[in-house]
Parts: sequence; C-alpha cells; structure tokens
Amino acid sequence: RSRNLQVFLILAVLSFFLIHFHFPHCSHNAPMEEKPSPVHILILSSWRSGSSFTGQIFSQHPSVFYLKEPAWHIWVKMYQNSASVLHMAVRDLVRSVFLCDMSVFDAYMSSQKKKSDLFQWESSRALCSPPACDSFSRSDIIPADSCKIMCSKYPFSKVEEACKTYSHVVIKEVRFFDLKVLYPLLTDPSLNLKIIHLVRDPRAVFRSRENAQADLAHDTNIVVGDWGLKGERRLYKAMEVICKSQAEIYKTGTQAMPSFLKDRYLPIRYEDIVRDPIARAAQMYTFAELHFTPELQKWVHDITHGKGQGTRAFEIGSRDALSVSQAWRKTLPFEKMEKVQNVCKEAMDFLGYRLVQSEEEQKDMSLDILFAPELL
Repeated sequence: RSRNLQVFLILAVLSFFLIHFHFPHCSHNAPMEEKPSPVHILILSSWRSGSSFTGQIFSQHPSVFYLKEPAWHIWVKMYQNSASVLHMAVRDLVRSVFLCDMSVFDAYMSSQKKKSDLFQWESSRALCSPPACDSFSRSDIIPADSCKIMCSKYPFSKVEEACKTYSHVVIKEVRFFDLKVLYPLLTDPSLNLKIIHLVRDPRAVFRSRENAQADLAHDTNIVVGDWGLKGERRLYKAMEVICKSQAEIYKTGTQAMPSFLKDRYLPIRYEDIVRDPIARAAQMYTFAELHFTPELQKWVHDITHGKGQGTRAFEIGSRDALSVSQAWRKTLPFEKMEKVQNVCKEAMDFLGYRLVQSEEEQKDMSLDILFAPELL
C-alpha cells in the first residue's frame, strides 16, 4: 500500500510538470481578454464636396487612424482604365488598408517608398504622431503644414505599425461610383465597416471643380472617358456622371437597402454640416462609436467660424464655412447653373436640393429656398 502511494505521488508530480511546461496556457487561471475589433469607417464622397474637411473631423480624433484617398495611387498608376474597371483594385486596396496591411501599396509605389510618398499623408494626424512621428503627441490637434515639416523622413513601415495601434480606421475616398461594389466589404467578417455618404449641392461642386480644373484634370479624364469632349463640355459630362452615381448610391443605401446595410449607412449633406457643425459632428461620431471630446468640439467650432474664405483649393483652415459653402450663388453665372441643374436634376431631387428658377432666387441667401429640411 505504501509503495502504491509513492508511485501515485510520483505520477502526480510528473503530470503537474508536464502540464505546466508543455501546456503553459493551461496553468493560467485568468482568461485572456480579447482586444475589441477595430471599427472601420469609409467616408464615401466625390471631389470638391467637403470630404477633406469631413475627413479632418475624424483624422484629428486621437482614437482614429486616417488615410485620405489611398486609391489616388491606383488612378495614377492605371490611368488608362475607366473608373468602373478600377473599382475592384480600389476596393481591394481599401480592404487591405482597413486591415492595416500596407503591403498593398507595393503594386503602386516604388520599392524605396517612404511614408511621405503616400498621397497627402500629412493630412493624417495618426501619421504625424507616435509611432509614425515623435514630434507631436497623439492627443495634439496637428496642422498639416507643421506635420509636413517635422515628420516627412520616417520609413514607410511606420504606416502599418501606427495603424495597428488604433481602435478606428477611417478612409476618405472619392473613387467609388457604385455602392454595390462595396458589398463584399460590408459582408466581410474580418471588417466592421460603416459608411458615411457625404454629398454636396451639385452647383457648388461644379463651381469648385471649375476653379480647380488643372488639379482635377487627371481624375476628370478617367471619369469622363473617351467621349471626344473638349473644354467646358467635359466639365458638364463629369458632373453628369458624378451626380448620377451619388443619386444611385443614395437610393441603394436608403431604398433598396440590403439587411447587412442596416445601421451601417449614414447619408449627410455638407451644407447641413456647415449649418450646424457641432451637432452634425456629434451625429457622425455617434455613428462611428467615437467620443466627442471638449477639445474636438472647440476645434470643430473654431475651424468653421473663422474669417477665411477658403481661397486655396485642398487646404483645410479656419474659415466662415457657411459663407464659403454658399459662395457659388454669387459667382456662378446663371446660365451655367441652369446647365448643371439640367444634368443633375434627378440627384438634386433625391438629395433635397431645390432648383433655382431665376437669378433673383439664386442670389436670395435664404437657405430654406435651396434645401429640404432633412436628407432622410
């Protein structure tokens, strides 16, 4: 009986050591805490629609990793293709960025790429603070100009490293023309994707595009395609394509909405944002599951209640945002406005933009003449 007891004790001790050293996870009593899945937000819009400003509302949040128009690299590299042909490549790139896999840029950038080779990288606060740059704190509101000076020399590997440290990944993209292209991402179990669809009055978009024709020439060529159109006719054709796509995206997201889009699609008008920036920013943050800090509330107020007139394209600075958003009403000739209304009428109807019938109406600065109270 004594020998049996000794054998039992020896076997018990051996079993303990075997379990402890060969299966160490079994010896921990406390369960491992699972890291919450990142939230992925796509700001879906078109050029000159206020999307850069809206992107900054997210970029300046300390929980957000933000990239502006990563598909620019595809459109530059594969410029000979149409927008519809490039949709799949754009979607695949966006998916990889959401998952913080930046190797996807290898196909569109040189092997010696640096962080500063990314399109307008300095507009991302996450690429201007640790671990992507040590010159600023992650809680700072960081101006793009300062970031460009201080943070341009860091290696490209810092982009992926930084991305993996954030709870939210936000991408602003203007190169999708069909919501259905995004269905595989919305049903992808590895993603937690929500879409903010930002639209703007086509008359304001046209005026802004007209003022930035040279900067947008490459993109316009891809949008318009080989129609043999020259000069101003190309502008109106581009507006026709853009307006049609924005209307179709809105209809799909609100009327033909599949079940997997429920609570994951938020349409919003740029005009509504500048009319009440704090309320609309709060609405978007709630949708994105982000906390609207007092510091960010002050930044949103200050950036939209300045004295600037937004004369430099693609620059985000303090301005009288409401006044700037309506500047087209004083500067766009009535005959041009009528042409825009003709090619964009369906989109304007769907998105709550009312047609102007005379020059007097155009210059009447009462906003209620132009906008339905709510988009939804």
